[in-house]
Amino acid sequence: MDGLQAQRAGAGGVGEDAEERYRALAFDTALSTLVAVAVYALVKVSLDGFRQWRARISVLIVGSGPVGLTAALVAVRSGKVLKLTVLDERYRAALLCRPQQIALDPRSVKFLLGLGVDFDNMEGCWHNEHFFTRIGVFQEYLLSILEQKKLKVDVKVQLGTKFTEEYLRRIQRSEWPRVIVVADGSCGDSCSVLGISSDYTVESCHAYGANATIERLDQRQVPTPEIRAPNLHFDLSAYGVEAHREPRNSTAKPGFHLKIYGTFRNRYMALACPASDTKMVRFLRHTANSSIMKNIFHQSFNVYKTDIEPRLNDVTLHRMQCSRRLFEIQLSHRRVSAAFIEGDNVAVTVEGEAARVLNFDTGCGVNLGMQGLESMGTFIYQTATAVDQNDILEALSAKMQHSRQVAESFKQTGLSQSIYE
Repeated sequence: MDGLQAQRAGAGGVGEDAEERYRALAFDTALSTLVAVAVYALVKVSLDGFRQWRARISVLIVGSGPVGLTAALVAVRSGKVLKLTVLDERYRAALLCRPQQIALDPRSVKFLLGLGVDFDNMEGCWHNEHFFTRIGVFQEYLLSILEQKKLKVDVKVQLGTKFTEEYLRRIQRSEWPRVIVVADGSCGDSCSVLGISSDYTVESCHAYGANATIERLDQRQVPTPEIRAPNLHFDLSAYGVEAHREPRNSTAKPGFHLKIYGTFRNRYMALACPASDTKMVRFLRHTANSSIMKNIFHQSFNVYKTDIEPRLNDVTLHRMQCSRRLFEIQLSHRRVSAAFIEGDNVAVTVEGEAARVLNFDTGCGVNLGMQGLESMGTFIYQTATAVDQNDILEALSAKMQHSRQVAESFKQTGLSQSIYE
């Protein structure tokens, strides 16, 4: 009996030793697996981070207007661009002599400051946190910045070169850009070259407007702050429209809002009112007498102009061109503002007036284009660091969604900020 008990005890000890060894082996295996997974994750994160850090792409920008050149500046400052090409069919002299004035609102000013734009070194003036300068001056300044960036990025500005199918055929397949930014304006045809749909969505801004322009060659071509005159009412009794006959308790009576802007040599005016069906608005929308709108702009300019510029008189009035009547203010924006050319692995985004355009000049149209560029840096980064096509498609989807948001935001508040306020 004693021998049998000892044998059992020995067998029990052997079983306990085996179980202990099994537990130790399982622990070592789990620990080794955990270490291996941790090392793999660390190496993968490090390699992904290194790949993203090294990722550089080629970008082609079609159009060297204010929006196109700003897009170029966003690209070179993203840190993800190895080669940047800016293309425009116009020559440098034609670009820099453009006399039109642009007004950069506080949002655009903040955006440009973040890109390193130094407004103190640019000809212009400030008023109510807006910066006013000529388009040619703004473009020349941005071109000078791009010249300075050539030390870090391969920047080529090809002016006098049109973007065509022949231009694309001359590019070697290995040198095709990964991103193409189309910013060639509302009349450009670069999207058709790339096969992007030209369908637009046209939406009402629930307002009526009219524009006028005056060119006076004897005046100075210097940036000038804009003038706004809100809630105007016109006496059109000479044309059979009695303003006092409108219902006194009517909440629809809008009043007109006038803006005078541009340089003294090239003066522009915008007149707008919220949509309504008052007798005066109906009359100004449907009148066949073009002299009525001309007289309204004539008298309004002489009342609200600056003290140091001359009045319009019968001799100089012929230099004014204006809308014949009030028209509905509408915003048109592309249904497709971003696309992926699968065979060539190219992401395309459409910006500025090539993507969305207003049929009414507010003097602040460039700001609509600047808002569209606020997502450009992220888009270029995501495209440069994309692992596969799905990542690029996600970046394009986000870019297109932002473009729609810009259009919707302007439709809701754009006229209030640029004309009414």
